[in-house]
Amino acid sequence: MPEFAELLKGYQRFREETYPRQKARFEQTVSEGQHPKLMIIGCSDSRVDPAQIFDVDPGDIFVVRNVAALVPPFETSPGYHGVSAAVEFAVQMLEVRQIVVMGHGRCGGCKAALTQSFEAKPHGEGAFIANWIELLNEAREPVARKHGTEGRKAELAMEFAAIRQSLANLRTFPWVAEKEAADALKLRGAHFSITEGVLYSLDEDTGEFLPED
Repeated sequence: MPEFAELLKGYQRFREETYPRQKARFEQTVSEGQHPKLMIIGCSDSRVDPAQIFDVDPGDIFVVRNVAALVPPFETSPGYHGVSAAVEFAVQMLEVRQIVVMGHGRCGGCKAALTQSFEAKPHGEGAFIANWIELLNEAREPVARKHGTEGRKAELAMEFAAIRQSLANLRTFPWVAEKEAADALKLRGAHFSITEGVLYSLDEDTGEFLPED
């Protein structure tokens, strides 16, 4: 399989160049465990790898990635709550000091939520994605009213709205809210523009996304 063969070439470069350079760091994380101070909730999109964007060392960031970088609201119903489990582990066990929700430009999940064009097929194909992006239904309404559902302006507004929604959902977790109130945890929103290679950070006082220098 050619695609995996290419991965193995990358692995060889890692073994020959990156691992020797980072060997001491890897050994430290083995002997001392991981102690990242920052969690990033990002999108599964293949173009927006947080470790690459922030150029960090092994053990520096705790990352969870999913379609559209979404965080569901806190709930206690039975089920497989993967994102919630990752947030709980990061906040309660690793005691991270910051959580960054990082969306990005040209996000297919956000576009699907905006246009509502993605529906489950009769035999259930697509049901997981359709149900997942329903988390953005509430955030979608004001965007659709103001900008419509097509065009880059509307898509960007939806991407920003998704980040704000995930931050709001994070604050429904009791222990997240408690730690934020005690200044033991900082929540941040960020948006990476693929076309510009620029990171925009959310100013929660103004609600605007501003470029980082």
